[in-house]
Amino acid sequence: MDEYLSIGKEAFYQFTERRSKFIGYIKPVKTETDALDFINEIKEKHWDATHNVYAYILNDGKKTRYSDDGEPHGTAGLPVLEVLQKNNLVDVVAVVTRYFGGTLLGTGGLVRAYSNAVSMAIKKSKIIKFKLCGEFQIVCDYNQFGKLSNVISESSGFIYATDFAEGVKINFYIQCEKENFLKKQILEATSGKINPKKINEKFYVI
Repeated sequence: MDEYLSIGKEAFYQFTERRSKFIGYIKPVKTETDALDFINEIKEKHWDATHNVYAYILNDGKKTRYSDDGEPHGTAGLPVLEVLQKNNLVDVVAVVTRYFGGTLLGTGGLVRAYSNAVSMAIKKSKIIKFKLCGEFQIVCDYNQFGKLSNVISESSGFIYATDFAEGVKINFYIQCEKENFLKKQILEATSGKINPKKINEKFYVI
């Protein structure tokens, strides 16, 4: 896999359904510890709620987990998880808090309410695409820095670090499928004197 979708920021959405209050939270995470910490944070915040339902999906091993937290099986945690899956999201955790209002919603009503809470929270957040990129490093003279910076940016590369010492060390990343093109551009711009050194691969927002 060379790309995936996640969300860019934490968000929440609140509504009332037949006197029950639902609050849907969503947050980007990277590890299971991050996900569990957020779940516990919401549980502590809404310690007096009737239910704190959750689901999360991690890109690492495609790990998934969900909980109905006392709601009838299949009416809460699984619908929350399915909304995340239908949006092709990973590295994300969702928690839906419910304060029971005294009126039963039935199986269909619960599924719709929990699904809606997460769907609307996702809309209030921002879905972003991560693509696998190669991280490269080059070292050049000061008088080459401006030219090579332009070559990198015009070839869809992104400089993320520079170090000005005896020479200029430039660290940049570019989508893996564009690596060879940019390497060729740098070689041509320096008459074959500078060949970018690949140091890592990492997912970046594109």
